[in-house]
Amino acid sequence: MNSTAHTAAHTAAKTVLISGASVAGPALALWLHRYGFAPTVVERAPELRTGGYKVDIRGTAIEICRRMGILDEIRAHSTDMRGGSYVDDRGRTIGELSADIFGGRVEEDDEIMRGELARILHERTRDDVEYLFDDSIATLVEDADGVTVTFESGTVRRFDLVVGADGLHSHTRRLVFGEENRFKRHLGAYVSIFTAPNHLGLDRWETYHALPGKLVCVYSSAGETDAKNLFIFSSPEELPYHHRDITAQRHHLAETFAGDGWEIPRLLGHAADADDLYFDSISLIEMDRWSKGRVVLLGDAAHCSSPASGQGTGLALTGAYVLAGELARAGGDHRVAFERYEAHMRPGVERNQRMAESFVKEMTVGSRWKIALRMFMVRTLPRTPWKNLIAKKIRDEIQAAANAVPLVDYPTPLTGGAPVATAPRSTVAS
Repeated sequence: MNSTAHTAAHTAAKTVLISGASVAGPALALWLHRYGFAPTVVERAPELRTGGYKVDIRGTAIEICRRMGILDEIRAHSTDMRGGSYVDDRGRTIGELSADIFGGRVEEDDEIMRGELARILHERTRDDVEYLFDDSIATLVEDADGVTVTFESGTVRRFDLVVGADGLHSHTRRLVFGEENRFKRHLGAYVSIFTAPNHLGLDRWETYHALPGKLVCVYSSAGETDAKNLFIFSSPEELPYHHRDITAQRHHLAETFAGDGWEIPRLLGHAADADDLYFDSISLIEMDRWSKGRVVLLGDAAHCSSPASGQGTGLALTGAYVLAGELARAGGDHRVAFERYEAHMRPGVERNQRMAESFVKEMTVGSRWKIALRMFMVRTLPRTPWKNLIAKKIRDEIQAAANAVPLVDYPTPLTGGAPVATAPRSTVAS
């Protein structure tokens, strides 16, 4: 064992404030606690956010979840999707594809609802990690020995390090690095997701309806009585609204899909009442550096790859593992750890962001003839002799991105988790 790094992290017992209690924040807190650090997680919401959409666990993230000890629980709460279909304006099925082809999955790949994953991580950490709900960071003042944090509640505390794991619209990033528009790049589309009654009677199935520049999907996963409704639409320019203005978000959604057929009018009616409506641009966060002094960014706050990549959750879990591991390996020296964390993560992050740029165009096909061509391919693919080659091409691209950040073995955690190798060495997850 690398006893120097292990002992230093233990004796330093550095205090780390993590902003954000979704996936990246609690995952980092789990690893930091195991390495002997003292993490605190602050979350603006009054309680754990359990809504959201289905997220993929693939590639490197699979082994990281295994080492966290949560893989079996993820399996137990898998969406267990069977497949999906495309329908026309009258609801008639155009074509069907299996879940493996739809998701580009192989071997151990799995899928879970974001809210379930957040719950699992919270339950695994709440007895060992301090959580501060219904509060957020107001100001950060760094000096040579640490960071003085003033919270919105008025509380003032000192921490050795601060981590912004607070998403695309990171407040931590804005406080330390500057306004969001300096780093955000709009990819020309918006996405909205909300829960509604499962009036289509879907059972682990997703149904798609494509329109020029728009895509609507309704799905219901294992164990769910309701359905998730997903709306995607192209918009070259960013819409004028604040990301917390739900009224404006409902207005933009209703205005964009007004007059469209199939089940869309009924779904928009549910959107007007949904208490978990999510609406945001499909955008990337691109930064020259993810750290400044004693503050570092993690997950979407540092490098959002957008929902178009399908890799945001995997990158969040991988980034949490790498950041905590580098802090442990460096004996708590944040200057060394932050540099190594970014150097290891950045190439894989950039690969996933490039994939998102190409995928978002496929999600919002711009003309009816292109949609007709795609529907022809969906209808005929299951019967074509080259279907396995096409499926393999899709899987290979997705898997390359899922494994773009190599797995690294770090010092053995002080508590919990599977033992890992003494020397830090890079391996590629299978």
